[in-house]
Amino acid sequence: MKTGILFFVIAFFFSINNVFAQHSRFNKETDLLLVQYDCKTDVDDLHSVAAFRTIINRADYADLKFHAVAGSYGIQEGLYVPPNDLFRLAFGDKWSDAHTDFKKAVQEVKQKVTQSLKNDGDVWIAEAGQSDFTAAVVKIILSELPEVRTTDRIHVVQHSDWNENVTTPELLAFVKTNTSYHKIPDGNVVGNGTPGFRSPEPVNWKSQIDDPELVRVWELAVELGEKYNGEKGRYNNEAVAAGGLDFSDTAEVCWMLGLEKIRDAEAFFRYFGE
Repeated sequence: MKTGILFFVIAFFFSINNVFAQHSRFNKETDLLLVQYDCKTDVDDLHSVAAFRTIINRADYADLKFHAVAGSYGIQEGLYVPPNDLFRLAFGDKWSDAHTDFKKAVQEVKQKVTQSLKNDGDVWIAEAGQSDFTAAVVKIILSELPEVRTTDRIHVVQHSDWNENVTTPELLAFVKTNTSYHKIPDGNVVGNGTPGFRSPEPVNWKSQIDDPELVRVWELAVELGEKYNGEKGRYNNEAVAAGGLDFSDTAEVCWMLGLEKIRDAEAFFRYFGE
């Protein structure tokens, strides 16, 4: 009887610790993850950068193959939110600056995509922004690697109606036609099937994050968010203005990794702060 009870207790705690561990659509052994941030004009991308850095800080994802892009915006108006200091701190040299030099960034990403495809890996694109940059990369891949079936090998994940609406229409249509395009429930909303990572209430992330480098990433993300939120006509993110966090674009990465059952920002930090 005691043995049976002990087994039950162990099984219970194992299930609690793995409550969010679902089937990952992304193959960590072979696939490439591109995280593309528009940074125009909402500061939520700054928090999303810190959240993605939090994910890859966990041992489970430390070897994840990724590359980040800053400035992957579409046709929206408004000022850019300068993120370069944060990208350098969070990602080192594993990022490209599409705002400063779009063509150079496209070529850098194209090379990484090409390498992944030739090594039998798929490419997953988390669009924390619009599809204009994605379209530029996919066009080159179709031209240089005509044997690759991009509708099977390049997966684009989008969560925002607004992002789609401010993508150049013909480029959005191109991406939807020439990739495996996934529109998932909005990451700003809790309880819709994906995590809701927009919280107007303060989130006590410091109680869960103890890695000094990761703390610096979050501190800089929050600092820049407070500096640029609503500044000179930029979008005023009410959650950030109220002292909360908004890393809603991170819902896409969680969906790719099979972590869509993480409910909200507090649950995110509990899970990745273990």
